[in-house]
Amino acid sequence: MEQIYNPVDATVDQTERNLLSSFLRPGVELTWCDGVAEAPIRRSTPGLEANRDYFDREDWATSYLKYCHRSESFKQRWLAATGDWSGKIVVDVGCGPGNVNATLQQSPKLLIGIDVSLGALKMARKFGYTALRADAQDLPLISEFADLVVMNAAVHHCDDMTLALSEAARLVAPGGLLVIDHDPQLEAWNFRGLGLALWKSRLIIYRLAKKGFHRSVEEQTVALTSEIHHDAGDGVTRDLFETALIPLGFSVETFPHNNGLGAEVLKGEIGRSSPKLRVGQFLSGIDPTSPSAALSLMCRASRSSNTPCSAP
Repeated sequence: MEQIYNPVDATVDQTERNLLSSFLRPGVELTWCDGVAEAPIRRSTPGLEANRDYFDREDWATSYLKYCHRSESFKQRWLAATGDWSGKIVVDVGCGPGNVNATLQQSPKLLIGIDVSLGALKMARKFGYTALRADAQDLPLISEFADLVVMNAAVHHCDDMTLALSEAARLVAPGGLLVIDHDPQLEAWNFRGLGLALWKSRLIIYRLAKKGFHRSVEEQTVALTSEIHHDAGDGVTRDLFETALIPLGFSVETFPHNNGLGAEVLKGEIGRSSPKLRVGQFLSGIDPTSPSAALSLMCRASRSSNTPCSAP
């Protein structure tokens, strides 16, 4: 998909500052840097630091923005799941350099993008994001104000996936929607035996081929450290989503899929993964045609219009 930029001035006008400030939790104070609001980040973990360091590298972040989550199928899948954003307050948790709206090109009433990387957030502002640097597991925003909260390829980058889900859910207004996608489905990546050996060998092959996030040892190391829950035997499950979200008043739908499909994912279609991944699954005793073997698990969670979240 062609990359379209909508440049904005590097400064933030007072209206934007006031609007963001109106959604802050009591006692939170922001600082501002190059148009990005920054809330205190109270924790430091290797994974969080790797996420920050990866997207603070302009060359790496630019490549990610250009090549990841930019396909027409991605756009159609997300639009089918979220609907039109016009007139809505939308929060994108773990927005990175703005890939979701760079691809969807929506015009909501307000679009808040949250990430730990200052560099990524500066890029996200070009796609209509009001940028807020914060920890997804400790969001500085009040509860129940957003019509739509999205998390794309973000949950598995958080140390505590359940906490990240509950924090995102807390922002959703009654009758609102939380949509999550592009996190690895645990069973699909549960490689064992020969399949696990093949999975591990890919890193050397990717590095030699300078493929994707593996163009150098440094980039590969930082990228893999940021992928906290994307390893053999790790990832998201339907049970994770239901356990985290149903007690907060959400109805939960999950849609397993391989990543080349669009709106048909919400009709139950799964698609096919690449031959190398099907071979790895077969060697691990995983049926590559089963729903649990689909690489990603989209979650679409609708919040009841009369059930408040228990979190403050």
